[in-house]
Amino acid sequence: KKKKKPPRQRHQPGHDAAQSHSILGTMADMDTTPDKTASGTTTAVASDEPTYSKNPNLDLAQLRFLLKSSEFAAEHADAKAKLLEAIEADAMAPFYKELCEEFKWDVDQALVKRLEASNEAEIAKLDATIADAKENEGEAEVQSAYQAKAEHLCRIGNKELAVAALSQASEHTYSVGQRMDAVFQLIRLGLFYGDAALTKKSIEQAESLLEQGGDWDRRNRLKVYKGTFSLTVRDFASAAKLFLETVSTFTSTELMEYSDFITLTVLTAMIALERPTLKSKVVKGPEIQETLHENEMIKQFLKSLHDCNYAQFFKSLASVETLIKRTRLMAPHCRYYVREMRLKAYTQQLASYRSMTLASMALSFGVSESFVDQDLSRFIASGRINCKIDKVGGTIETNRPDQKNAQYQSTIKQGDVLLNRIQKLSQLISI
Repeated sequence: KKKKKPPRQRHQPGHDAAQSHSILGTMADMDTTPDKTASGTTTAVASDEPTYSKNPNLDLAQLRFLLKSSEFAAEHADAKAKLLEAIEADAMAPFYKELCEEFKWDVDQALVKRLEASNEAEIAKLDATIADAKENEGEAEVQSAYQAKAEHLCRIGNKELAVAALSQASEHTYSVGQRMDAVFQLIRLGLFYGDAALTKKSIEQAESLLEQGGDWDRRNRLKVYKGTFSLTVRDFASAAKLFLETVSTFTSTELMEYSDFITLTVLTAMIALERPTLKSKVVKGPEIQETLHENEMIKQFLKSLHDCNYAQFFKSLASVETLIKRTRLMAPHCRYYVREMRLKAYTQQLASYRSMTLASMALSFGVSESFVDQDLSRFIASGRINCKIDKVGGTIETNRPDQKNAQYQSTIKQGDVLLNRIQKLSQLISI
């Protein structure tokens, strides 16, 4: 008798994501700083394999953001202490002087001298390595020497010299992968300093290099970088699309942790996607749901909107507003985000009714009638929501636009404009 074959194991949804998440967690706990020699010089290896570290460290940019905000004054002392600790650890003399000038700190001259002396000694060693590589080594060693110098300048916070050194490192290699890695570091520099022009230019360079033969890992990494930049310029639709494409392949821990990435993915998807797409890609997304088990606030925010529990949604929105205010990438768009999410909830609620009382609407959202009246009035006046309020009767009446009639009117208007232009053109030709 023939032996029966064992049953084929079915793919379990979310298994790959769980494995990826555990791997990412391990990577986050590992020391990702470059190896250093006994003399302190960073060693660089000429390889096309992508190696990424938190350089520049975007966590420092977040601490800097908290110091700028008067709303988080209670955390200023702790943020300053952490920044000074990092500055001393990496000898960040240029960054320290920049912070002292920005926040009017008293400059510790002894500290500045010590850090600058360390920087000068390190740069002298790196320059000597570059000179030796040019004379005695090949192009790969020259590129590695320039890359090591660029890494050091990024680490100490010297933006201008770091940009120049990264450009030189890119010029001394024919490898598309290594050139893309240099551009990725330029993008991180732009995000660290909030330099939108540098970030946008570097992303365009990375896209151009990708067309020349970028690998799978760098292709996916670029999507995360582009999505992060889209977030900073309030292009939530692009950010949501790019983030959702990389949920199961995310490895860009030099930008953010995986849990933070999922949080941003959910927030952007909720404001940008229509209800059916949100349900299929986020609410039922196994990788996202697995991570949201550890983030009750975002989970409740998403669930309350999807389940039409608007009273809970407004409570969750208040918590999310506080989170956004603390998030450097989204804080400038906090008021816009909260306003658009309120509009989305109102539109979703009114879509099921021809008319509704103000009292019932207020009860659904857990707010007062006067709040609903004032909030809806602003959206109605700006043409953002198709309804009208009968203040005497205390009702809200929806007036869904007639699409066919609107297209007819638009065609007539455009036809009139076209006829006027033809008449003017005929007069010119006859003359």
